[in-house]
Amino acid sequence: MSTAPHSLNQLLAELHAERVSTWDPAALQVNIDQRQRLVDQAPGQPFVRKGDTLAPFTLLKVEGGELGLDTLVRRGPAVLVFFRFAGCPACNIAIPYYQRHLQPALQARGVPLVAVSPQVPERLIEIKQRHELTLQVASDPDNSLARRLGILYSFDEASRAAAEAKGSSIDAVTGTGTWELPQPTVVVIGADRQVHFAQVSPDWLVRTEAQPIIDAVDALLTPTQATA
Repeated sequence: MSTAPHSLNQLLAELHAERVSTWDPAALQVNIDQRQRLVDQAPGQPFVRKGDTLAPFTLLKVEGGELGLDTLVRRGPAVLVFFRFAGCPACNIAIPYYQRHLQPALQARGVPLVAVSPQVPERLIEIKQRHELTLQVASDPDNSLARRLGILYSFDEASRAAAEAKGSSIDAVTGTGTWELPQPTVVVIGADRQVHFAQVSPDWLVRTEAQPIIDAVDALLTPTQATA
């Protein structure tokens, strides 16, 4: 009797394996090459890192209203998970995974979890509705925060041509008017507005598991809060 995998990266590896068996080899290679290019370029990039202090920012909640840094960390740490857009297949694995394996632990500790994408709110809300998410989903207008965190990338020429050949223009899909997306990133922000954990995933089929995030949060809480 088989059991469902509990590792996020195992689930993402299964997505890639499915593509290997079903995608046209040329299309698959474009996808692989784009991800590998980002991995190769990652060393030395000015990614957000532990110890950075964040200036105020404002996100747009998909249900309406704003969500600012001060509100997020008013009672303690907060966790931001950056993802690409509502229709991204890997994101539709990762965000529900965080809902199942991360959100309950953070809720018990009184720590907000926000999934962040540049996609405009009226389109981004789709992923929250599809998976009945209780975690917050918010738009980063014009990639403003992601740009400050140094985590943006642009489609390479082959990926852009492949998308356009399928009639899919990411600037139209996200509503941002650009071909820029955030690399999947997890940031734990303390009440001091400092980054206490940051992990960027240039290959979007390799992402941060839940437990390291929980551990980073617990390091900021009292023993009583951490075992709540």
